[in-house]
Amino acid sequence: MTAPLLMIAAGGTGGHMFPAQALAEAMIARGWRVKLSTDERGARYAGGFPPAVDVVVSGSGTFARGGAVAKLAVPFKIIGGILGATVRMLSDRPAVVVGFGGYPTIPALSAAFLTRRPRMIHEQNGVLGRVNKLFAARVHKIACGTWPTALPEGVTGEHTGNPVRAAVLERAGAGYIAPGDYPMSLVVIGGSQGARILSDVVPEAVARLPEALRLHLRVAQQARPEDLDRVVAAYEEAGILAEIAPFFADIPRRLSEAQLVISRSGASSVADISVIGRPSVLIPFAAATDDHQTANARGLVDAGAAVLIPEKALDAATLADHMAAILGQPQAAEQMARNALGQGRPDATQRLVALVEGLAGKG
Repeated sequence: MTAPLLMIAAGGTGGHMFPAQALAEAMIARGWRVKLSTDERGARYAGGFPPAVDVVVSGSGTFARGGAVAKLAVPFKIIGGILGATVRMLSDRPAVVVGFGGYPTIPALSAAFLTRRPRMIHEQNGVLGRVNKLFAARVHKIACGTWPTALPEGVTGEHTGNPVRAAVLERAGAGYIAPGDYPMSLVVIGGSQGARILSDVVPEAVARLPEALRLHLRVAQQARPEDLDRVVAAYEEAGILAEIAPFFADIPRRLSEAQLVISRSGASSVADISVIGRPSVLIPFAAATDDHQTANARGLVDAGAAVLIPEKALDAATLADHMAAILGQPQAAEQMARNALGQGRPDATQRLVALVEGLAGKG
């Protein structure tokens, strides 16, 4: 008997490709065959998928890049991609089709709709992306990585969570050491290459902390390469021990040892903070599409696990006040850690698997 086939459609960004990869790995382990439908750009990001995954390149395009001529060609590329995907789907007859967002998912999801295959989408952020919004009313299930997720009227979703890396799962629910009169760790992350506004504000905010807190603090902060020297100098001038780098390969360990995290509120960062369970100050990226980073932060903020500071309201004095309030109240910080853990979904991949297998059974 031929193993059932899962068709995964995903765009060429880490936010789309990582949860797609996690599902692919889990379904292959359960004896399924898996195909990945993406575009040429996405195929370059598919190296982390298991070798057993068959990568299919479909014609697609985005209006966000290229000049006028390139934008005029986009509809024709997408139509060609849909036609090709439909022919393949009639032949392959996948048991389930899952889209993870991005323009490259349009051909596969359109073909699944036209051929009436069981289908679902997974949205990483608290606001549906443009493509997922287009298909929200045309799929059988919507898996939500962030909760709550803003959905179109009449559409319901299921909170699965966002899959996290194995290194994060290894530290899921790691015991939290409340702030006190001993070395404390502050972790500052702003995406893989840091965030300039955090380089501008965080060192001064730390320097403004009461001496009783500041003397015990150890900082690990991501910063852009061009900002490294001035961030290092700012901490040295304030007499604060700090490790500054564009990227930390051991973020899960650092989060598990942190008393406080300052971070952008990208979907993967929020998932990591929640699964490990740490108090945080979240500063959404103001230019994020549809302000989705503010939506991503909502669950932790509403649960009393995080403080949100809009980028336009961020300054050193404001940040210092919030940091002092958390680090100066050990019991409150410990409660924030518990609240964060309550928002985590370490079993996000298993929840996605259950949805896929449920759709396959109904299909």
